Amino acid sequence: SGVAWNKSHHCRLLAGLVPDQFQMCRRNLEVMHSIVRAARQTKSVCQKTFADMRWNCSSVQRAPSFGPDLLKGTRESAFVYALAAAAVTHSIAQACTSGELPLCSCGSVPSEVPGPDFRWGGCGDNLRYGLQLGAAFADSPLKSSKLGTQALKAMNLHNNAVGRQVLSDSLDTKCKCHGVSGSCSVKTCWKGLPNLAEIASDLKSKYLAAIKVTHRLIGPRKQLIPKEMDVRPVKETDLVYLINSPDYCTPNLHLGSLGTQDRQCNKTSVGSDSCNLMCCGRGYNTYTEEVVERCHCKYHWCCYVVCKKCRRKVERYVCK
Repeated sequence: SGVAWNKSHHCRLLAGLVPDQFQMCRRNLEVMHSIVRAARQTKSVCQKTFADMRWNCSSVQRAPSFGPDLLKGTRESAFVYALAAAAVTHSIAQACTSGELPLCSCGSVPSEVPGPDFRWGGCGDNLRYGLQLGAAFADSPLKSSKLGTQALKAMNLHNNAVGRQVLSDSLDTKCKCHGVSGSCSVKTCWKGLPNLAEIASDLKSKYLAAIKVTHRLIGPRKQLIPKEMDVRPVKETDLVYLINSPDYCTPNLHLGSLGTQDRQCNKTSVGSDSCNLMCCGRGYNTYTEEVVERCHCKYHWCCYVVCKKCRRKVERYVCK
């Protein structure tokens, strides 16, 4: 992240690039800040999105040296590939808008006619440019690599496309008011993307409903079709996976499971973060922690707030 990205030899500093990505880096040095930022965002957003689950995405920290949970075609790898593909497109699209990239600028003015109460203006996110470069960067390892089976490549390419589709569908109209003392007599609107956490939330829903598939010859070419006969056909917006995941309850390096021992759980929850589910029925230990927080805040005219510091004890629950 501290690299200037102004010399082509800087591309050699990134581990895990395939030749096509390396060439893209050399040709588009100015985009590399956005790609590095996308990788960092993918790590943090993935971990926040799955903080309440047994698999909490901690293995993504080892990228590009992924473990079995992200290499063998699991439901978890489906989510990570989709999120990473969305993140790189999102980062490039917004870098265009903020003026970071010399070869692109604001997104084009929407073709739809503006409503009577607003006009198109501002600077929309350049989704088209983000999709173009993002897809080229994210998909090239799957098209050029000799590693992995054809089924795994097809799965990852499909899930990359799902990530970008969810991002494209999230492009929404955002507006700013103008007028005397905020009267909003005129509204300027543009098309903008939500933050990556919202995209991750949508993808998590798709992760929970992901379809187990097999790669089979249908007509002239191989396609991903549901493993179970009674499941509907795979849509372009469905995440797909090839093999079942471990339960992630106990450590198993061969499967990529770190286990849930010492993970914090929620005693009052009935969801995935509950002590019963998170601890896999092993029980939990209770300990008390003292936290310091701001309290008794008072607003002083004009214009600052003064708070006191209060200490209180909270109970924490940790899986055995």
